[in-house]
Amino acid sequence: MRIVTARFDHPDARKLSDIVQAEYAVRYGGEGDVTPLDPAMFDPPQGLYLLGYEADGSPVASGGWRAMDTSAEENYADGDAEIKRMFVMLHARGRGLSRLLLARLEESAREAGRTRMVLETGDQQPEAIALYVSSGYTLLPESRKFGCYRAEPSSRCFVKAL
Repeated sequence: MRIVTARFDHPDARKLSDIVQAEYAVRYGGEGDVTPLDPAMFDPPQGLYLLGYEADGSPVASGGWRAMDTSAEENYADGDAEIKRMFVMLHARGRGLSRLLLARLEESAREAGRTRMVLETGDQQPEAIALYVSSGYTLLPESRKFGCYRAEPSSRCFVKAL
């Protein structure tokens, strides 16, 4: 897989985002993830968005991080980098692509001075939970959850020191 830096509003990023949103809608109902995201949130040095391409040039993976700092209402802390839109197309899963993207995102956030990687996923995404736990992420207790879905019972928030 060839990994490139892209804007969150790049046509291939939008294409993969639409696919993952449809997958979220199937798993959870509703319209998918409604977290407000602006493409500028992922612009370096305050973030990064990556796209992964097959040898034939087709996009198969995406993921990004955005800088988040202390927010009493959403439970972020200074130095947080939040992972958003980690996704690998169904036909490309099982080849370690998400682990490769995750490592690149962590490295980039560390280089940008971020001290903790945070992410939110849901209980209907066991493969994502398995990836994060096996990559050293710790599940937060209910009282410390963060982000748009912190009050949802199905939400799972994870952290990892960088």
